[in-house]
Amino acid sequence: MQDNRSQVRKVLWLTLLLNLFVMALKLTLGIATGSLSLQADALHSVTDSLNNVLGLVTNRFSSPKPDREHPYGHQKFEAVGALGIAAFLGIACFEILQGAVEKIFFNTENLAIKVSSAELWLLLIVLGTNIFVAFYERSVGKKVNSPILLADAKHTMSDIWVTMIVIAGLVGVWQADNLNLPQLQWLDVILAFPVALLVFYSGWEVISENLPWLVDEMAIAPEKIYDVVMEIPGVINCHDIASRGMLGRQIFIEMHLIVDTDDIFIAHQITEQIEDRLEKSFGTVRVLIHVEPPEYKEDDISFGSTEPIS
Repeated sequence: MQDNRSQVRKVLWLTLLLNLFVMALKLTLGIATGSLSLQADALHSVTDSLNNVLGLVTNRFSSPKPDREHPYGHQKFEAVGALGIAAFLGIACFEILQGAVEKIFFNTENLAIKVSSAELWLLLIVLGTNIFVAFYERSVGKKVNSPILLADAKHTMSDIWVTMIVIAGLVGVWQADNLNLPQLQWLDVILAFPVALLVFYSGWEVISENLPWLVDEMAIAPEKIYDVVMEIPGVINCHDIASRGMLGRQIFIEMHLIVDTDDIFIAHQITEQIEDRLEKSFGTVRVLIHVEPPEYKEDDISFGSTEPIS
């Protein structure tokens, strides 16, 4: 399997530098204006930078090539890194909610903040940087099939929505005096709650996409594998089918097979045809086939509660 780690590293280094710039700008503006939502957004950007560092570390160990200690490769390190991103998102969500609740119930006298048009223009630069990072990471992530880049792009995409919400709230605060609506000062705190929900949702998506890979959940329905295998001439029966891995990355498939021959060489040719057909159907696969005599024929395609072959 092709090793694309060098491309992933280049993307992670570039986005790390951009995320550090964004984080520093948000934090400076958040402190200068006293905006809780902007400070929370800066915290969200801290996790962006940590995600890049985490990605660089896991990228170092995530070679797809097998070795003596890891005969199935090292790609799950990337999935572990993606779950680390989800953990950072959870922490950010908690910190945002905690800050908002404290300001509502314990620091209401510090509610007022001051925002200038120059600071809002700087936030538009932040927004543009986030948009570039998200689409760049997603583009390269899809090209090289990198879970860590796709997960980080999803995180950065949530950062875009967070920043847009924060800017909208700060525009309202900026115009509070002009419109003679002091109630708009509450926008900064109120909008911190949907920011937290967006952060939480991003983390949940990362978990739901990567956890099945780590726990060896079925990658391909055994019925689909069965249909492909039974198209090969000479195959009598295929059962006890199992698969794990991730489509688009690498799939490991196991099965028991009965063929219409006693010749070992012909049986081997049939298994090679099966491997080729499965790779054309599902992408990169490693297939383990256990050839059995006819009396071992079974009607159950796979394990558990699957229906017998009709």
